[in-house]
Amino acid sequence: MRSSSRGRVDPFIVMDVMEAARAAEAAGRHIIHMEVGQPGTAAPAGARAAAAAAMEQGALGYTVALGLPELRARIAQLYGEWYNVDLDASRVIVTSGSSAAFLLAFTALFEAGERVAIGAPGYPSYRQILKALSLEPVLIEARQENRLQPVASDLKSLNAQGLLVASPGNPTGTMLDRSALGALIDAARETDTAFISDEIYHGIEYEAKAVTALEITDDAYVINSFSKYFSMTGWRVGWMVVPEDHVRIIERLAQNMFICPPHISQITALAAMECTDELQANLKVYTANRALMLTELPKIGLGAFAPPDGAFYVYIDVSAYTDDSRAFASDILEKAGVAVTPGLDFDAERGHQTLRLSYARSTEDIHEGLHRLGRYMATRG
Repeated sequence: MRSSSRGRVDPFIVMDVMEAARAAEAAGRHIIHMEVGQPGTAAPAGARAAAAAAMEQGALGYTVALGLPELRARIAQLYGEWYNVDLDASRVIVTSGSSAAFLLAFTALFEAGERVAIGAPGYPSYRQILKALSLEPVLIEARQENRLQPVASDLKSLNAQGLLVASPGNPTGTMLDRSALGALIDAARETDTAFISDEIYHGIEYEAKAVTALEITDDAYVINSFSKYFSMTGWRVGWMVVPEDHVRIIERLAQNMFICPPHISQITALAAMECTDELQANLKVYTANRALMLTELPKIGLGAFAPPDGAFYVYIDVSAYTDDSRAFASDILEKAGVAVTPGLDFDAERGHQTLRLSYARSTEDIHEGLHRLGRYMATRG
């Protein structure tokens, strides 16, 4: 059967790593998972209880395309609590995870063939979704001196119609402060470039609060998710905030593409927003895990990274050991029993010399994983 060029996107390598780790576990090995970018915890207990109660109370049918009004209102309230931003709930759109939000955003903002700038290293699905929508990803090679984040000067002569930034970023965990984010927003405005801010790791910060683009401008698309801070990856529920005059555009697209986000997931997400104690307890685990990574990785020869400001990743330069990060990650899995992600997922040009390690699991797991990595690195001399 015929197929389109739009369907010929690259594989998501971390999923291949997960499958190799699963196969090793099926063969009886104990694997420490540092490859996967998801919390090791379930949705908060109060949220799960709300979901169970909802399923007992009757049918969970379609909701309106923009999401449950009470959830949209609660998300708007969150912007006041976290950022002191007074947000009109009518600008909040609930989505089937942040992935649906990216599909909606790219479709609403760009014509086929237009160019969207994204930082490298960066989340691989950005460029694959863009390609599948007949858009051209334009990679900005972020530099170490900028902590692997794009800066305003990078936008010169790009001739791009869109700019997508992520803070905290995946795979680096580094953040843009208000000045740096504002400079990027200003540079985009000067060139009539649509600005999209991926904020799905907000809430998972360590020494400073992440800055939302909505503190600086209303002329942006802001995308977030319940997957990370709220520990709800498999529930597939997220949100986006758009300018007032774009709400109806998104609504029409969402009606036709998705009908609505999953009803049960929206109920669960609404309850999760009131589970602050449990969510902050999760954050304390990430904080302890980060401290372990920052202390122990340099001791075993894996200290070439920018300390993460948020999220739960360390992105390590391993050029001293390999120029084939995929083979290196495979060897670590085979000999150390630790699953890590090769940087090729995040940077096709330079990722052959980098690895991403996630510290989203229990502190016990992270401690054991570091111990195993230390033994492995010791064998390399």
